[in-house]
Amino acid sequence: MSTVIEVGLSSSLTLENGMVIKNRLFKSAMSEGLGTRDHNPKPDLATLYKTWADGGIGLMMTGNVMIERTALGEPGNVVLDDQSDLSEFRRWAEAGKANDAHIWMQLNHPGKQIPNFVCKEPVAPSAIGLENGLEKGFNKPRALTEPEIETIIQKFATSARLAKETGFQGVQIHGAHGYLVSQFLSPRHNQRDDQWGGSLENRMRFVLCVFSAIRAEVGDDYPIGIKLNSADFMRGGFTEEESMEVVKALADAGIDQIEISGGTYESPAMVGQDIKESTLKREAYFLEYAEKVRALVSTSLVVTGGFRSAKGMLGALESGATDMVGVARSMAIDPAFPNRLLSDPNAGIELRKLSTGITAIDQMAMLDVTWYENQLALMGQGKKPNPNLNPWISFFKTIRTMGAYALRSRRA
Repeated sequence: MSTVIEVGLSSSLTLENGMVIKNRLFKSAMSEGLGTRDHNPKPDLATLYKTWADGGIGLMMTGNVMIERTALGEPGNVVLDDQSDLSEFRRWAEAGKANDAHIWMQLNHPGKQIPNFVCKEPVAPSAIGLENGLEKGFNKPRALTEPEIETIIQKFATSARLAKETGFQGVQIHGAHGYLVSQFLSPRHNQRDDQWGGSLENRMRFVLCVFSAIRAEVGDDYPIGIKLNSADFMRGGFTEEESMEVVKALADAGIDQIEISGGTYESPAMVGQDIKESTLKREAYFLEYAEKVRALVSTSLVVTGGFRSAKGMLGALESGATDMVGVARSMAIDPAFPNRLLSDPNAGIELRKLSTGITAIDQMAMLDVTWYENQLALMGQGKKPNPNLNPWISFFKTIRTMGAYALRSRRA
């Protein structure tokens, strides 16, 4: 990361490999659910990312692209592997480069965070199921064998190679939010007694091997980032202290960028659940953690979660704790939000509190995620987002989509 004379939202950022990003605004990954039946990108993805690129963003991270077609996190996931139709990936990447924007691909394996109507027997570091009310919707996983772990590591590398080949300008390992990489890091979910579990050194072996395998495939000059939890916010889970040790190890290994988030399906801090009032006022959910990390590494940092105003974002940049500001849901209802932020120091946005009025239904439909997916679907069709979309309409759309996949799974 190079030193800039004046740090503002419009300041460019030069990564250590020489890549220049035109401003400090970073579109964090949101699951789009816009994959075809064969898990290739729908043309809607190119339309959506062209819309965001035109809106002024500096760097866009795609929604989680799966590395294995037998391990989908949700209906509509895109998969990038040797069976993929690369033409639509090329179209998607090219659209994301409009207006001098950069587009990187987020790579993911869900581990056990797969709804039971999608997969009967998911895999994980250990045969430990999800808790906190998720037991009915997610099947207990089977523990991975060591050869299977090695295979998954290579699949991450293959997907990264293909992302580079099809024009994406970087990749990000999804190591947060309770997916497979996160599961390996967590002592709550990883209770193995071999080289992949136990001590933190063993638990971080998987992510370091994934990074090393990707680097071997894409070369030294291609950017590799990671989205990493500051903590899992669960008793017995991945702690802040452990997270900082992983950050140092990844920085020493040569990671190009670290995006800081937090939480899992069981404790979803990434969507603002159980966040302290003082943190909400500061806007950035994970900025205090980033300040500690900045004292340890010089790697380019991104803080995502809670930002709603130009003033809050500028304050985070000026603190020196972060190099880029991550925005996500705000761009689902205002794709030109970056342009507003860059032109108006008083720009901001308010997000609705979403509820059908029935908490159980909100949780079942994962309304804080699926309502925004419906907005992305509108933009993918060339339409404007609908900030006034009734949560009940979003709920029924989600159930209709899940129902179709559930039936397909049973037929198979």
